[in-house]
Amino acid sequence: MTTVRADPPRAQYQSRPGRWVTVAHSLADLRGPTEGTVELPLWLFWSCPGHTFDLGDRDMRQWLYQTVLREAGRLEDLTAYLDGDTLTALWPDLYLPRGVRQAWEDQHPVLRTAKATAA
Repeated sequence: MTTVRADPPRAQYQSRPGRWVTVAHSLADLRGPTEGTVELPLWLFWSCPGHTFDLGDRDMRQWLYQTVLREAGRLEDLTAYLDGDTLTALWPDLYLPRGVRQAWEDQHPVLRTAKATAA
């Protein structure tokens, strides 16, 4: 796991002020579910407790990935809920804070390539 903790000149690695981005060392480490429904724990998704995400619905799958990428504070949050291949496929369409996108693309250049290919 790579948790990017940057000094002020590299503050772009924040998901929001005071919240550092957590990035998996390898996309292969992300082996979360690819089908079915997922309920995120309260520390990742507090706005609607008990809400489930149907991974068969692209919009809901995208919402889940955006939430986990923004809110994850530890490697286990990433590995439990994200899948590397799914992340790569969704990457061009994910709406993420600049710091989150940059941290992940810097660690995993294949994501930057996926974004460029989709454009």
